[in-house]
Amino acid sequence: MTENTPSVEFADVEAAAARIQAHVKHTPLLESHLLNSWMGHRILFKAECLQTVGAFKLRGAINVLAKLKEQDQLPHAVVANSSGNHAQAVAYAATLFGIKATIFASETISPVKAAATQSYGAELKLYPTRLEADAAVAHAAEDPDTLWVPPFNHPDIIAGQGTAALEALNEIDHLDAVFAPCGGGGLLSGTLIATQALHPNAGVYGAEPAAANDASMSLQRGEIVALEHPPQTLADGAATPSVGDITFGFLQQLTDFYEVDELQIAYWTQWLQHLLKLHVEPTCAMSMAAVASWAANTEPGKTALVMLSGGNISQATMSKIWERDFLLQPPILTLDDNEEE
Repeated sequence: MTENTPSVEFADVEAAAARIQAHVKHTPLLESHLLNSWMGHRILFKAECLQTVGAFKLRGAINVLAKLKEQDQLPHAVVANSSGNHAQAVAYAATLFGIKATIFASETISPVKAAATQSYGAELKLYPTRLEADAAVAHAAEDPDTLWVPPFNHPDIIAGQGTAALEALNEIDHLDAVFAPCGGGGLLSGTLIATQALHPNAGVYGAEPAAANDASMSLQRGEIVALEHPPQTLADGAATPSVGDITFGFLQQLTDFYEVDELQIAYWTQWLQHLLKLHVEPTCAMSMAAVASWAANTEPGKTALVMLSGGNISQATMSKIWERDFLLQPPILTLDDNEEE
């Protein structure tokens, strides 16, 4: 981060938690004893897939508007450009505060996500391409009474997303590692801030699709790299063209960063759905590929936290996930001879 880049401190995450607690679910920590035995470590999952609107994104959106309400600066309307979880989060948050919301998205938005966004009270405007939607939202945001709520690169968004990790970290006595997926980096940045404050000896790791590896390339080059073409990946929640200047500064503080191929994304989506009995989306399931790599190279008996970011997945993507049955191949790293499912 440069001198002019806004900072986000742990106090901001704590303030966000107090600000939004009446409006979000305190999601549970879950684990699979079978997976623990296979990994040789205790793996805890923060189930944000059970959050209202089905994803962590609600935390940041509500924090932005709740903070403005505290300052008596609520806008008359909000806009956002998203075809996914951010769209639903902004729609829900705006309705909560009695504000009109307009979501700009490409025509490729899934019918289910489009319907959900509208059901939360937002007007949905569709455009042939993502670039056209982005241009339209920028034009709409020129209205002085309208606030553009960004998906990740904003201090109050990051602080809000960090509250998911804050909840989990306060419930864990000892922790060795934390894993979170990376799209634009909002959740991962907030998770890093909270972990550094509450479990400073724990490593913090990120994961993104190899097919959308802008963050990985940015970290390797030491500067933000944007993808030239819209990435195609099962983990559509991480299909962002680039990270932001604020989030990139936090990503540079990570312990390590993993790229995950499409096969592993499908594999771990199947297995987490099976083991946890949860409807998890590929974007958060890919973090388990990073966990498996870490676990295989770490002395057994450690404890790791995995941020399950969401549970919104289209039927088309689900069909691709299940084109091959990976449940025939258990992820066994270490297993007692007498262990059975």
